[in-house]
Amino acid sequence: MSARRRLDKLSRSLAPQRPSIGTLILGDIQYDIQDSLDPSRLPHLSDSALLDVRHPFNANNLRFMLQKHVLGQDVFLVSQPGPYARRLAMTFASLINSEYEYIALHRDIGETELKQGREIRKGGNLVYVDGPAVMAVKKGRILILEGVEKAERGIMPVLNNLLENREMNLDDGTHIVHPRRYDELLEKGEVTNKTFIPAHKDFRVIAIAAPVPPYPGYPLDPPFRSRFQARFIDPVGALFALAPEPPLPQPTGEFLYGRIKEIIIATQFLGESRHSLQAVLKPTIPAFPQTALIKLGALVELFTPPKTLSPNQLARLFLTLHPVLMHAPFQAWAMLGQQVTDAKLGELGSPSSHDNEDGSGLLGYTISAISRSGEATAKLVFTGPPGLNSVSVDAPAGQREFRPFPPTQSGQLHMSKRFLGLLTSMLQGHALGWDLSLIPSVLPSTSSSSTSTLIRVFSELLGYEIEAVHMYKELGGREMIQRRRIEDGGATFWEPSPLIQGSLLGRLMHLSSLDVTGATAGSLSRLAQDREMELWESKRIVTAKGENDETFATLSTAHPSFRVIATASKSLPLRDWLSDEHANMFFPIPSQPMDGEEEEAILLRSLCDTHIVRRLIAFAKKYRASMSADTTVKQRKLGTRALMRIAMLFAKFPEEARLAEVLERTLLVEFLPSVEQATLRGLMEESEISHSPEKFYPTSVVEGANLVFPTGTTSVDSTASGGPTRISLFRAENDPEGYVSHVPYMDHFYDNSLQTGLMRDIAIDLEVLGEHVVLLGNQGVGKNKIVDRLCQLLRRPREYIQLHRDTTVNQLMFTTVLEGGKVRYEDSPLLRAIKFGRVILIDEADKAPEHVVAIFRSLAGQGELTLADGRRVRAVSERESDVVIHPNFRLVLLANRPGYPFLGNHFLQVLGDAFSCHSVTNPDQASERKLISQLAPELDEDTILRLVGVFYDLRKSFESGELTYPYSLRELINLVRHMRSYPNDSLGEALRNIFDFDIYKPDTHDKLLRILARHGLEAGPLGLDASRESMKKKPVDIEYEPSGSTELNEPKEGEHDPKNEQHTGGNRWAGGTGGRDTAGTGGRGGYKRLQKGNNIYQVSDKLKADVPDHIRDRAREMAREELKQRLQALDMSTADAAVYGEHLTAVQGHINSLHDLLEHLAAKEEERVWLKRQTDGELDDSRLTEGLTGEQSVYKRRGMDKPELGRPQLKPKRIRFIFDISGSMYRFQYDGRLRRSLETAVMLMESFDHLSRKEKYAWDIYGHSGDEPTIPLVETDKPPSSLKDRWKVIEKMDMVTQYAFSGDYTVEAIRKGVEEVAKFDADDWFVIAISDANFGRYQITPEEIKKVMLRGDPKVHTALICIGDGAEVPWITKELPGRGFRVKNTADIPVVLRSILTSMVDR
Repeated sequence: MSARRRLDKLSRSLAPQRPSIGTLILGDIQYDIQDSLDPSRLPHLSDSALLDVRHPFNANNLRFMLQKHVLGQDVFLVSQPGPYARRLAMTFASLINSEYEYIALHRDIGETELKQGREIRKGGNLVYVDGPAVMAVKKGRILILEGVEKAERGIMPVLNNLLENREMNLDDGTHIVHPRRYDELLEKGEVTNKTFIPAHKDFRVIAIAAPVPPYPGYPLDPPFRSRFQARFIDPVGALFALAPEPPLPQPTGEFLYGRIKEIIIATQFLGESRHSLQAVLKPTIPAFPQTALIKLGALVELFTPPKTLSPNQLARLFLTLHPVLMHAPFQAWAMLGQQVTDAKLGELGSPSSHDNEDGSGLLGYTISAISRSGEATAKLVFTGPPGLNSVSVDAPAGQREFRPFPPTQSGQLHMSKRFLGLLTSMLQGHALGWDLSLIPSVLPSTSSSSTSTLIRVFSELLGYEIEAVHMYKELGGREMIQRRRIEDGGATFWEPSPLIQGSLLGRLMHLSSLDVTGATAGSLSRLAQDREMELWESKRIVTAKGENDETFATLSTAHPSFRVIATASKSLPLRDWLSDEHANMFFPIPSQPMDGEEEEAILLRSLCDTHIVRRLIAFAKKYRASMSADTTVKQRKLGTRALMRIAMLFAKFPEEARLAEVLERTLLVEFLPSVEQATLRGLMEESEISHSPEKFYPTSVVEGANLVFPTGTTSVDSTASGGPTRISLFRAENDPEGYVSHVPYMDHFYDNSLQTGLMRDIAIDLEVLGEHVVLLGNQGVGKNKIVDRLCQLLRRPREYIQLHRDTTVNQLMFTTVLEGGKVRYEDSPLLRAIKFGRVILIDEADKAPEHVVAIFRSLAGQGELTLADGRRVRAVSERESDVVIHPNFRLVLLANRPGYPFLGNHFLQVLGDAFSCHSVTNPDQASERKLISQLAPELDEDTILRLVGVFYDLRKSFESGELTYPYSLRELINLVRHMRSYPNDSLGEALRNIFDFDIYKPDTHDKLLRILARHGLEAGPLGLDASRESMKKKPVDIEYEPSGSTELNEPKEGEHDPKNEQHTGGNRWAGGTGGRDTAGTGGRGGYKRLQKGNNIYQVSDKLKADVPDHIRDRAREMAREELKQRLQALDMSTADAAVYGEHLTAVQGHINSLHDLLEHLAAKEEERVWLKRQTDGELDDSRLTEGLTGEQSVYKRRGMDKPELGRPQLKPKRIRFIFDISGSMYRFQYDGRLRRSLETAVMLMESFDHLSRKEKYAWDIYGHSGDEPTIPLVETDKPPSSLKDRWKVIEKMDMVTQYAFSGDYTVEAIRKGVEEVAKFDADDWFVIAISDANFGRYQITPEEIKKVMLRGDPKVHTALICIGDGAEVPWITKELPGRGFRVKNTADIPVVLRSILTSMVDR
């Protein structure tokens, strides 16, 4: 043996060995317990967090794990979400005194986090730092992998060889090998350096994952799965093991705890039933979260419950224990209510009930006193329900001065019973030691829930320093915990994130918009449940440190006062993020919106007139009740903040007559379909809000230090009432640099009444009310120019940013610069505007991803923003590095109108009520005439009048769906400029500049020509023929003169060339060009055109004209005969084709619009995004620091976005259309109902037939009559692909109405439609029905309609269009908010159905 091998063997024998400290006897297994070489890596959980090893369920699981440990096998714990499996693994490590490493898996985990990271040390040396997996295998520790189901496929196989053979190649060039293999290599003398490292014999892996399904996640990679020994953790056993029976001296507590415990267990068993019938029906009550019993036991132990709880108190208790019920199906709550009644607990209230009659929190207790009891504790006193004593408890607190309790009323605080009850619930959860989550209402539109005020008052009452961390989708799991930085010398280091800093310093952390981070938020579950977290380079936060642990620099403990409050952005449905995992992390507090009385009291503080406030409240109540989840895309929510903005406006400018105008502006009524507009205006009339005549606004003027907007006048009263509006000009000393260089300059702006009035309203919002603003409108209506003109007049410095699909949050904040090996950040225009108090113009806000736009919500709403470099944007400086928002800072967001044809992101839902909204429309005709007269004074008034009239009608045609493009002021201005500069060009030539975009849409040109003719303008032909005609004006004419014979014979088909070669001239070949007699192109004397894809050679016009009459007549006869034969082959006559053509022509504009929409949505699902952490592509500037250390995954590239964890893979959207083809449709067709229904069917069939991605939609059409509820017209698997098939559908619809008997099956048709659609494997489900039912005659009640539409399968979205007699029933829209539509004018049927389909599908 060589000296080197002897030295290596001696070194291994002298390596520190773990001495035995005792023997563990677990059942029939004995295991030698060894001392730890590094006690800092042992579990440091508190005794309450470690599981009771004497509990039979725990002992059984621990015995299994010890069996596998002794056999050298790795363990996979399959458990429902919750802390049990992790605590079981920790308890096992503690039991055998094993050191451990831990990795919380999520979508951002990569090879670097699993194996080795890179760091640059002082002097520029690159070093490799072992990750947890490598540390565990080298040191013989247990590696705990939690959340395996969240790791993207392709990541876990990195560990396959390590699991199977205990081998792994590392980035630093070393190789981990099996210990036996290492000994063999050592004996053979093949280990000559430190390249090979033996895997420790005690290395083991414990993996933890939720079963997929039923829980969301990625399926296990088979090779990865095969390397583990599985152990299923029984959910019922875990519930009992986590929550031992609490000491409950009072019988009421024992009774309540026992009965709810039985309900929880019964629900779990119901979900696991294997009975075939139950498997088909599927249980509708989801299983309770794993921590439900823990919370219930702690709650009833501290707060003795009364003998009976009110229905509302019971509902709040169950939603706290099981918040997923907030978005569960209606049947789930009904079944739970039955179980609660059977358990003799009382009646279960509604999950959306907002009543809080006594201001109490959970179990009827109310906070009554708060005082400091220690340096970091507070004494909380809760007054009990009648007959029960008060409860006094010490709870963690901050170190700042307490706000006195009860807090005094102020302009921003109204201590209502609702507010006090919510505050009490938060303090109860806090006293029990939980972090809190404020869950928003499931209702689509409500009054304020006081979320921000609750958090602020909570922190002030307990003396907390509060820090808000605004989450966004791009935020990775590692960035939530730590940030990498570069020192001046180029060395890299890690620093804690604001969340970790807060945990160490005992702050109250507000995680705002936690919902947008998706499943990544689950990586914080260990911190929330156990107050432990893995940090950088082996550092760790632990629950408790022993006396001997104080010397360990790698260990820290979370401050006992540390607390987290999570809130949601409200931009995502609850079902997308409110999961068992979230419920296990937090103590949920279901929100309770204000009632009308409290909201009125809040609004009256604005000093607005009481009469106006009450009208606002009355309207808001009706409007919110009219909304449904399906209408929130196209209809604005009307929250308390929006109402307060209106109230403040009228307090300063008390023009009551403008109330309707301001409400319509706030709700963007201008962009709603006509039926929804009529419904909303009906709600205004019911609330006694009437419209005032439109005002004319003279041009604004600068007078001294003010911009003055003269008072507007109306056509009814030409005398101006009230004084002018004066807005102070910006002073140069407030921003000297910006005043010189950033004030927009416009050398011309054509003033008009509409835009002057809009500028006045925007100026009031920006300069008087201090609001941030959103401007929405079609293209070319002057959004940018209006803002720039206003800034110019006010002398306001302005910054500018244009967003796009690739805009990231980091790009909005700063520009990343790599200079001298150091990453430096330069302020973006947004940060400059914040610092210097400028207006920032954010253009194309609807084109950026929604999570990017979401940062403007926190900036405008709370005046807060967390920057990626660690700095914070705050209204008031609290730390040296804080960026303070200048009081003059204003945000102005510009975007196109929502919906078709712009189809931008639904950013308005993300922004909420934080912005004042303004719709920018084309000027009225008077304003437009004035503007054009200023632009082109040489044009005569009559021409201007006609042109403005033409564009007015074009826009009306777009609104009605006849045209697909919203012609704007921009097109009119460009037309006038062309006419002014080139007066010799015809009107047709000028119009082609605009309409050549639609060269292949003859219906558009036909519509335009009709509009032009209506206004007495002749433009000649437009479209393809006009384009070709214009080519004749070119200086060179290209014509083909045949060299052979040009004699004409009889028209004929000609021979078909099987090779399809080019044939020019002659009269032999069919499909030739420039020939004679035969079917072809460019020639003469043939009876039909036939193009075979070859080049076209056109004979001269002279030859074309030189065709004898008898040959022309014969050609026409042959063409007519062949067309007749083709139609007969389709079983269609010429008359039938003409009828179908009429229907087609009537809805051609709607077809184009609907087709474009459906095509866009299909494309949007396949839209590529930036994929981060790639090994090739473009350099990602947010990971430059990682790139310096040598990491490979520092690139980004375009690719398909992966669906969020738990969201289904993209599947078809299942849609059923139900048409009324009863006898009344034929009998009363004089009002057009039958014809419009047939046209609507044509619109649907043509739109879906023309889609390029037909697989994205699974649709069918069914009819219902007085004879039967389901008459198949179009089947899902047999869409009508030919003209004949589509004609047959409308023929069948027409014929059925002639022979159907009286009766109505509307209800049954919808019910069966919902049932059938729900069976389809889709990612969304829709049923849209049309009925002309006389509800009174057939005794159809609102309850019957609501039952099938609202209480059927909850995943199916339904809508009902009532025409004829049904349109006269007022309860349709009231009982079916957002789902019932009354269409009195049958011409609106296609428009309404298209609108419904748009809002349903584009959600």
